[in-house]
Amino acid sequence: MPIENIKGRRDSQIHVSTIGVFMNSEVRCSHCGQASQNVLDYKCRKCGHPLEVQVGQDFQAEKIFKKTWSIGRYLKFFPHMKDFDKTTLGEGWTPTVKLKDHVYFKLESLNPTGSFKDRGSAALLSAVRTRIKEAGGYLSEDSSGNAGASMAAYAARAGLTAKIYVPENVSGPKFSQIKFYGATVVRVAGSRQRVAEEAQKPEPRKFYVGHILHPLYRDGIRSLAYEIAEQFGWNPPESVYLPVSAGTLILGVISGFEHLAKSNVIKRVPRIVACQTEQVSPLYHRFKNRVYNPPKKVTSVADALVSVNPPLLDIMVENLRRVKGDAVMVEEKEILNAWHELGKEGFFVEPSSAVAYAAYKQHVADEETPAGEKIVIILTGMGLKSMLKPTR
Repeated sequence: MPIENIKGRRDSQIHVSTIGVFMNSEVRCSHCGQASQNVLDYKCRKCGHPLEVQVGQDFQAEKIFKKTWSIGRYLKFFPHMKDFDKTTLGEGWTPTVKLKDHVYFKLESLNPTGSFKDRGSAALLSAVRTRIKEAGGYLSEDSSGNAGASMAAYAARAGLTAKIYVPENVSGPKFSQIKFYGATVVRVAGSRQRVAEEAQKPEPRKFYVGHILHPLYRDGIRSLAYEIAEQFGWNPPESVYLPVSAGTLILGVISGFEHLAKSNVIKRVPRIVACQTEQVSPLYHRFKNRVYNPPKKVTSVADALVSVNPPLLDIMVENLRRVKGDAVMVEEKEILNAWHELGKEGFFVEPSSAVAYAAYKQHVADEETPAGEKIVIILTGMGLKSMLKPTR
């Protein structure tokens, strides 16, 4: 049974000197296999394709830091996180809360900046902090809001200067949150792709560490799979529902569960269900072999899910098929209904988080969820980030 309704103690003082010697992981190109030796690389220097982390050791439960209640609990399996004690804000070990019978919520909305993004920010900035600091540089990031807020917070914690590029219609609470952490915020007109292009433009002392492309960022997300498995006594649920946009969440979760399965810690990888909105559903359409016609402008209430042409799409499809997962698309009305229903159950989340719950409800209505199957629905962001007002 999972550890229910427990937030857990946080311990942000984990010093690398107490960790011992790591076995090496590798960062390699997802396309040509070229190895990368530079922690600042976010794409292959040979062919330009995305990079991936290949974990260099088996997961062993006895190597968990059991008195630590953050992602530092699993630090022995993250060899790149050299400066973790200087960047952590106590992210991770979020509660698993039972909704009813066999259905559970994983409350990622209770991370330090209010979203699951903190796992990736802690991992990435732990790895690159020293290099950027020694160069007297600043980090550059592009985001629709949550990742920008997270990277700004962790940059502040790491003693780094940050410049965050956001869409011109970024949510007001998220914009304010980024500013509060001391980052410079640059609004960019046009598509989400234009925001990324501006963030990547070379400038003196500028280091682009975009969360979508950097492999060490999404590698930090695999800690979420470790937590779910451990909270269920290493007998994870049959299905995990999660919202998908750029792909960092789904790829990190799959990586974590696959690592556990290959290490013989768990018997199987759960069925991963990728949940998308009707407007932003490139993964759903590609996975189902259907034609996708993205809107010229995204107007969905799920404003954290905006990647109509994600650069990691091919990798997402490949990974989801490999683990025999599924994809679901939900309409705006379904999202709003799910969002209000969650509120009435005591869970105030972003509408983007409600997408996963709406997809689960759709599966139940279509009788695609076997009776008695254990299910975890990941609630990714807190409701205070939303501009929406209650209707009643």
